[in-house]
Amino acid sequence: MHLRLISCFFIILNFMEYIGSQNASRGRRQRRTHPNVSQGCQGGCATCSDYNGCLSCKPRLFFVLERIGMKQIGVCLSSCPSGYYGTRYPDINKCTKCKADCDTCFNKNFCTKCKSGFYLHLGKCLDNCPEGLEASNHTMECVNIVHCEVSEWNPWSPCTKKGKTCGFKRGTETRVREIIQHPSAKGNLCPPTNETRKCTVQRKKCQKGERGKKGRERKRKKVNKGESKEAIPDSKDLESSKETPEQRENKQQQKKRKVQDKQQKSVSVSTVH
Repeated sequence: MHLRLISCFFIILNFMEYIGSQNASRGRRQRRTHPNVSQGCQGGCATCSDYNGCLSCKPRLFFVLERIGMKQIGVCLSSCPSGYYGTRYPDINKCTKCKADCDTCFNKNFCTKCKSGFYLHLGKCLDNCPEGLEASNHTMECVNIVHCEVSEWNPWSPCTKKGKTCGFKRGTETRVREIIQHPSAKGNLCPPTNETRKCTVQRKKCQKGERGKKGRERKRKKVNKGESKEAIPDSKDLESSKETPEQRENKQQQKKRKVQDKQQKSVSVSTVH
């Protein structure tokens, strides 16, 4: 009886040890499949790890690895950060890093903005722009070369000389045109926008309001000269003012005699012939 009870006890003990070993092996398999998996994930994570961050994301979110020192942490974002492009797969939405010379990109083959020192052209980042294009340091893109454009010439201005339009025969006239398009760095420079040439006009006197400064000065000088002449009396007038009436009468008689002598001489010459 005692032997039978002892054998039953060992059978039950062995059975319990077997069940315990099965539970232990199942726990080890679960730890190998999901190491350090946290039950309460935050920040859009579907599954996460205390050490590695997000392991998978909720629907519509993108999974991206962020480097913190020597460690990479999984993060779930609504859109990919600068320098990455997003790709959607059936099982996961993932952010992939752009090329090294690309700052932002649409996919791995199409860049939308280049890093400093490179110029964007048709989705590529180039050191130098192709022939026929030039680099724009403002947009960091390869753009078309722009040449200068000017309008047609305006009509010639009136013929002038020293700011006057009268009182001369030869002067100059000018015409101008406008710049419609300024050139880019490698574009053709603008031609002259004004021209001057000599001109000839029919000489005419200036009217009162048309006289220039020099013309007014010349007129003033002429007036001053006339006034000075009138102010200084003639020497003959001074001598005549000193003569007496008798002296003046004698002079007049002498003049008459001279005239008569000349007439007589002319008559005698004509009779001789």
